[in-house]
This record gives sequence, structure tokens and C-alpha cells, in this order.
Amino acid sequence: MADRQTPYSYFRPRKMASWVTELEDLLWPDKAIVEKIKKRAKGFADAGVDTAINYGFHLRFDFSDHFDMLHGYLKNVCDELHKYGIKFMDHYSCNLVERPRTKEDFFYLHNAHRHHVLLHKDTKAAEFAQYEGHRFHDICEKRVNDGTRGYSWNYQAEMFCHNNPNFLDMHKKYLERLFDDVPMDGMEIDDMCDYGAFSTCCCDYCKERFRQEFNRELPPFEDKDFWGNTSGAPTTWGNYDNPAFRDWVMLKVNSVKDHIKMVKEVLGDRPLMTCCSATGPMVLNGLGLNLERFMEHLDLLMLENCGMGVNTVEWDKTEAEALLQKNIALNMGNAPAIALSYSVYDTSAYMGWAFARFWRVSNWASTMAGRLSHDPGDFKETHELLAPCHNWEDRYSRIDPCDGEDIYEVRLVNNLLCRENGHRDQNGRDHWAKVSAWSKALLRTNTGYRFLRYSELADEKRLLREDTPLILDNCGVVSDNQFKAVKAFLEKGGKVIMALPFGIKDDKGYLREQPLSDELISNRYPGLVLIDDAVADEALVTKLIKEGVITPRIRQIEGDTTWAVRIRKHNGKLVMHVLNRAIEAIAHPSLTSALGPMKILKDIKAVHKNDVISYEIDLSGIVDQWSDLTFMTPETGSVKHPVCMEQLSGGKVKVSVNVKDMTLYGIIS
Repeated sequence: MADRQTPYSYFRPRKMASWVTELEDLLWPDKAIVEKIKKRAKGFADAGVDTAINYGFHLRFDFSDHFDMLHGYLKNVCDELHKYGIKFMDHYSCNLVERPRTKEDFFYLHNAHRHHVLLHKDTKAAEFAQYEGHRFHDICEKRVNDGTRGYSWNYQAEMFCHNNPNFLDMHKKYLERLFDDVPMDGMEIDDMCDYGAFSTCCCDYCKERFRQEFNRELPPFEDKDFWGNTSGAPTTWGNYDNPAFRDWVMLKVNSVKDHIKMVKEVLGDRPLMTCCSATGPMVLNGLGLNLERFMEHLDLLMLENCGMGVNTVEWDKTEAEALLQKNIALNMGNAPAIALSYSVYDTSAYMGWAFARFWRVSNWASTMAGRLSHDPGDFKETHELLAPCHNWEDRYSRIDPCDGEDIYEVRLVNNLLCRENGHRDQNGRDHWAKVSAWSKALLRTNTGYRFLRYSELADEKRLLREDTPLILDNCGVVSDNQFKAVKAFLEKGGKVIMALPFGIKDDKGYLREQPLSDELISNRYPGLVLIDDAVADEALVTKLIKEGVITPRIRQIEGDTTWAVRIRKHNGKLVMHVLNRAIEAIAHPSLTSALGPMKILKDIKAVHKNDVISYEIDLSGIVDQWSDLTFMTPETGSVKHPVCMEQLSGGKVKVSVNVKDMTLYGIIS
């Protein structure tokens, strides 16, 4: 499937916030609920929010007995927000219903997932629960080992099957009713995946689809040549050496993809997105979660980028997924990419906003009060956490995340074919493990990069459109078209940094008689740079820079190396984003996640040692001049800090700023 060329044509959300709902909101049209809607809508407007997203009433068919009140509430919210020009998107899980099976599950659910708004059926009533004539028990996924209804241990839920026509009919009719009742501006439909992983589904509809689409029969659970080692988590099941299992992987993806297509047909001219906490790792094959296959029917992309815990300070681990999804969005007609971050306190809200600015994506701020160990007593609403960031941005740094031009020096290849065909290297590492390590290493050396995905790698014309070097690491599965394009790039004098294996299998996962790398090596291309298969790190990138293999535009010449720096153009002018990696978490003294012992982030402190950071920046080919610079950060409000700038030879400049009073983020413009 080719990337989308048609330009994105819907509204562009930039400053998004969750409209958090609670069980009492189902009491609408109670006067107190109506007044709460009015008050919060004004708060959203004052905080500069442009798009609100329903957050709660999540497992939607758990509320099937209350849709009149729920839709009345949502319409009231919609109407009130529209008075301020704020868009409202619904957000719900379409294919899960809460069904705790034991007392332990029941209490865990009500402790760990209160953010969903829990109103699941009584165990007796669940036997008869239905909507539009479709009994829920009859449309559930079935376990492959015994044919019983599947179960998601993550959410204590049962799952509707994406291939069951009765479920699809029910969901379609619900969507039509929702849009008749509520003037929604767009939708984020969650759980467009399979939480049963490879433990489900063996219903008649899935089996028949396997026959029709791949001319195969689903083997019994006892067939280990197909199901592989089933002693671990169901996401790890399966024998990828068996082509029938590789087809089963694609069936799971295609099933969800067709469901998304149906939803988009109902939505018409409203934008659609789905939830995705990741799209790179091979483990997602079991969930059928594959944005690169879904993108054909989506309009917006969102990534759950960080949480509320103290590990949020390790933000460089999340960049790879953020920039991969940003590239997918770029190839959906330059659609907005959205980073979703969860916050409890002001600092974590500021961090999520800063990450989005640094990555040049839209920001969706949310919270998960229902996943905390207890009520801390000082909890703020999402728009209250966001207001300082938005107000500072509007007054002092109006940069549109949906516009701008990233500056980069290398293209990092992530080849979806490796994931889909279950490729691992001799050390058991999947392609994404190697790729994401490169992402972190490039970030830490301030080397500009962008992702290059499987479709662009197979398009010779697109690949040769620029001469930016390629990084190909552990790319064991390579199609004929991809190989042809890489060869053409090398023949034209392009530079390819390669760690083997390369092309040991074709695009369907079949072993080639000879690795494609053999031909490249024998041709002795001057631009082919072979490196060992170790996991990439800062030392490797630094070595490649010293050897002239990679030439970053940014070179640090003074100060701590823990500042991440990114330059890009906005409206023809260059800006420089600065984001600190040398930060330590200050945990709340008692607050933890309800899911485990993770402490909740209360604040952060900077632990960099030097006051001044200096960089040599090569401006050649970007802008003719860069002058009259100031350095600003939300941490010091309206203060414009001086920037020391020195013109160097060869189109280069030296830029120095004092970061003594800065903790996290600043911008030079």
C-alpha cells in the first residue's frame, strides 16, 4: 500500500486536553452536572485549549442501558464547547466489556481502572446483555486452546471479535445513533487491536476468513509447528518459520484494518484516530496493532508518550516511537501527529507540553486520577495544569507544531517487513530493538534524523529524491523493490551505514538462497559503510562523526552534553529547541500507581553542572543569516535571555546561552 498523497483536510488540533468524566455525570440533566459543564468549558477556553477529548465512559457498550443520558450529556458538552470555538472528540473502547471473573479481578479492576468509569454488568445480567439484538456473549472472541470466550487480563474484560458480522453491525448502528444524537467533531476509537493476542480468536468467522484470504485451515492448539512455544505470554506465541503462522499474523492485522475502514465510512467527513502506545516492536504482531497498515483509513495519529511516574524523566526512550509515528502522519498527507501525556502535577504537564514542542507534534494532555493509589487532595483538572504552558506560548512563542521544516542529517530505516515476518538476529533482537537504540544515540549526539519506513525504502524515486545517508541495522527482511532502490542509491553515490544481517529473507519471510548483502559487498560501493552488529550507542555515533561518515550540523563545543538540541525552520526562520536530559525525579512522598509500586512524579530538578552551553551550527543551505536572537523559557516567563552569537567561516555560527536558571526546556529564536 502506497503512502497517502492527498493533503489532510480536517481541523488541526494543536492544544488538546481530556474532558475527564465521572460516574455522576450520567445523572445529566441534573442541574449540578449542567453547571459543571459550563464552568469547565469556560476553563478550557481560558486555558487556550482548542480540542477537548472525552475521557471516561470508556468501554462504551458497558453503558448500553444508559445511552440516552450519556448522549445527552455529551451533546451538552459539545454545545457548550462550541460556544468557545473548541472542538470536541469522543473517545471510547469499541470492542471490550468489563467482565471480572473472580473476586480478585473485581477488586483489582475497581482499584486500577477507575479512570474508565466503571459500570459493568452484574454477573447474572451479563448473560443477557445485548444491544440492537446482538447478545454480547455471542459476539466475543474465542480462545484457541478450548473455544471458550477470550479474556483480557489487562482490563479484566471480554473482547468482541473484529470479524464477527454481528459485532460490526452493532458497532455501526451505535455510531450512527451517536452521530444522530451528538454533533461530534471527530473520533478516537480505542482498542482497535486484539488484547487476547495469539490466545484468540478461533471463532467460525476467523477460521473462514483464514480460508478465504489465505487458503489455509487454522491448526489445532496442539500443533506446535504453528503455535510454537505457548508457555509464555500469548504475545510471544507462534512459529514465524512457518509461513502459515506468518499469514495468521497478517490476518489479525487485516481484520482490525477492515473494522477501522467500516468506522471511517460511517464517520464520513469527521477525522478518525485510534489509540497506539507503540507501533515499532515485533511483540505488537500478537495484538494486531499496526499503524502502518491502518493509516490508509485514519486521519490523525496519536502516541501515548509518557505517564505520571518518576520514570517520565527518562524521556529519550520515548522519542523513537514519537518520531516514527510523526513520519507515518507526514505520509498521510501531512496529517497532525499527536503526543498524549498523562499528568498529576504541573511539572509533568509541562514536560508533556515540552516534549511535544521538541518533537514538533501536537500535544494532548490527560490525566489518570483513577489509576492512583489514593486521592492526594490537591488534584487539578487537566486544563488547569495546561494553562501556564498555553498562555506562555500564546504570548511569547507562537510556533505552530503542524508547520515547520525539520533539519536532519541521516535517515533511519525502520522496515515494517522485518516486524511482520518475525525477524530476529542471532542474538534474538528484533529490528526495532536495534532501530530504537539508534534513535537514542542520534538524539544524544544531537544528530538530526528522520525515520524512513518500508514504503519509502521500496520507492526508488522517493529514496533518490535526497542524498541524505541511510542507516540500515538488522534489516533481515528486504523486498526485491527495496533492494533495487538501495542499490540505485549506492550506485548514485549515496551513503549507507549497514549492520548485518541485510536481506536474508524476502518480503514474505522466505529464506533467500544468498543474503542480498553479499551482492552489495562484492560490488564494493564506496558509500557502503559496514559496521558490527552491536547495539548502537553514543560512542558508535561519535566514532562515525569523527570518521566523516556522519556530518551533523550541530557540534557542541562547551558545556554539559546532556542538553538535546534540535533546529528547524518555521515560516522561513530558524529556531532552536533545547531540552534537558540531566533531570532527576522528585517523587510524591506517598502517592503511587494503582498498578504497582511506581512512584508518582511530583517535581523535577536539573542536575547539569555547567552554566553555559555553546554550539557550532552549520547554516549553509538552510538560511542566509540568523541574528537578533533571544532565549526564552516558560520557567522565567517574559524574560528574554541574551544569546551570544559569533559568525564563523563556511556558513557556520557559534551560539552560546546561559542555562543556569533553566530546568527543562527553552527556545532560541
